[in-house]
Amino acid sequence: MNTKENITEEQQADMNNEHSPEQAEEAAEERAEAASEAANAGGESEAANAGGDGEADADRAAEDEDPRLAELEKQLEDSRQRLLRAQADFDNFRRRTMKEKEELAQYATMKLVGELLPVVDNFERAITAAKENSDFDSLAKGVDMIFRQLDKVLAEQGLKPIPAVGEPFNPEFHQAVMQVESEEHEEGIIVEELQKGYMLKDKVLRPSMVKVSS
Repeated sequence: MNTKENITEEQQADMNNEHSPEQAEEAAEERAEAASEAANAGGESEAANAGGDGEADADRAAEDEDPRLAELEKQLEDSRQRLLRAQADFDNFRRRTMKEKEELAQYATMKLVGELLPVVDNFERAITAAKENSDFDSLAKGVDMIFRQLDKVLAEQGLKPIPAVGEPFNPEFHQAVMQVESEEHEEGIIVEELQKGYMLKDKVLRPSMVKVSS
């Protein structure tokens, strides 16, 4: 019976330890180092796996954000284009308005001048008739008719005379050039009109020049 062959490695190690304490201590240290290296290797592997997972998550998040970012950029570009079109429309409107305003100021009196042309024609006829004959009565009647025609045209444009004689003096409508004593009128009453005043609609075009009682 071979007794040595049946001895296990552990038993052999125990026997060696019993015979060599220094060797047993060295073996224990080697086993501890091996266990520590194995633990470190496992930790590095887990860290590597965790890092790989983090990078994958970041890549997926970036892929998710790309469509949203593209949509926001598209909306921003659309808004910018709408703003540019609105600015161009406003510039065109401003130029058109300025042109219409200039034309209105330039031709504002066209209608009035057109209505005054018949009056001018009648004045020319009256002057021609006065040169051809000495009928001053007819000339006076013709001038009176022309005056009424002119007065009608101006009245249609909103021109009207300012009442004066017998009215209380009002500095908004009258310009006093002289004060006179009057037994017929109270103080501050207009007794004579030296130059007729006119209003154009609701605005004083020219105040009346008057004499006022004192």
